[in-house]
Amino acid sequence: MSNISRERLKFLMERENKRFVEERPKSKALFERAGKSLMGGVPMNWMMKWAGAFPPFVREAQGAHFFDVDGHRYVDFCLGDTGAMTGHSPFATVKAVEEQLRRGITFMLPTEDAVCVGEELQHRFGLPYWQFALTATDANRFSIRLARQITQRPKILVFNWCYHGTVDETFITLKDGVVAARRGNIGPPVDPAVTTKVVEFNDLSALEHALDSGDVACVLAEPALTNVGIVHPLPGYHDALRELTRKHGALLIIDETHTICAGPGGYTRAENLQPDFVVFGKPIAGGVPGAAYGFTADVSRRIADRQNLEDCDTGGIGGTLAGNALSLAAMRATLTRVLTKDAFDRMIPMAERWTAGVEKAIAEFSLPWHVTRLGCRAEYLFSPHHPKNGTEAHDAMDFELERFMHLYAMNRGILLTPFHNMALMSPQTDTSDVDQHTRVFREAAKELTA
Repeated sequence: MSNISRERLKFLMERENKRFVEERPKSKALFERAGKSLMGGVPMNWMMKWAGAFPPFVREAQGAHFFDVDGHRYVDFCLGDTGAMTGHSPFATVKAVEEQLRRGITFMLPTEDAVCVGEELQHRFGLPYWQFALTATDANRFSIRLARQITQRPKILVFNWCYHGTVDETFITLKDGVVAARRGNIGPPVDPAVTTKVVEFNDLSALEHALDSGDVACVLAEPALTNVGIVHPLPGYHDALRELTRKHGALLIIDETHTICAGPGGYTRAENLQPDFVVFGKPIAGGVPGAAYGFTADVSRRIADRQNLEDCDTGGIGGTLAGNALSLAAMRATLTRVLTKDAFDRMIPMAERWTAGVEKAIAEFSLPWHVTRLGCRAEYLFSPHHPKNGTEAHDAMDFELERFMHLYAMNRGILLTPFHNMALMSPQTDTSDVDQHTRVFREAAKELTA
């Protein structure tokens, strides 16, 4: 396997940074102006993580592409880190939003769209009852609260290096067997070990041991880890997870926010999972804020048994804008006319092509890397072996090398998600977009190993 010189990496990174700054004077000027009113010059602090001296400022986007204010065109494989998986501004969603804007944006009252979306989600995921939120974080948080209420248990269980948005309980890690707050956990309200148990993904013995004490209200799980590289479940893992949660009286929440890439009903329908709750956010409304969480008839009955009408507006579930008319109109159009089976039938082959191109370049230059795919999502990791759990995936990450690959690609009109090496396909992504990435990835590999 080829070793990459850190001195060469430093030289190439300095060269790419210089090119990036020189070619984006308008973004640079906006960034400097933004520094006078926005902390760090960005509207959200994680936008500072883009490779380069500053993020490109976007002028406009359509489908699988966007233009920055300096006129550079990009093939967008980040797609809002799944939020724009529909492609930017899909026609059906835009039309529905325009029409709803004229009829009213938010009422704190239901619309017919809410009923239609609930029926569509029933069909896709197989769960009978649904509620709405503005983000998948909220949907996860609300599901956890409900699980605690109906089980009367205090703890939740998550998998090491999982990602479920900004849910406080999930910023926890396992290092050499010790449970601790995850690095970068900002101002945790309590030690997360008080609220959460954490085990390695694919480790059934550790899972059963953690559940055996009978204090776990729910297991919150991505069906495959997705935010630390893609980590697939081992054969039989999900059957065992379902069996163990039922055996020990814990509810199972499946977070499909990233794994919706597996198909119209996410991993849940693709692999016939049987969760108690499903959470689905990000692309559900084509980029308009919106999320949903569904649950079984048994969970619905248990919620109703403990529900108090007088207190239902102050129980920590909901929000004034949750289930608003605009979000529901966008969801209805997106689910019925954009994120369809036909769309996935186009998207998944594009991810297969992307994966094959990256694999070929890795082999050509004998790099100790690998690439993994889940549905229309694919990414590469800097290790030769596919990880079986979050620790193995996290240990394969290389921040300096990752930033170089992202900046190299960005300078050549390719955008990858800033937090890892993920590429997502939209319904508008085509073979020329994928082949452009393959050429750029190969050039980067060639330069790194020269």
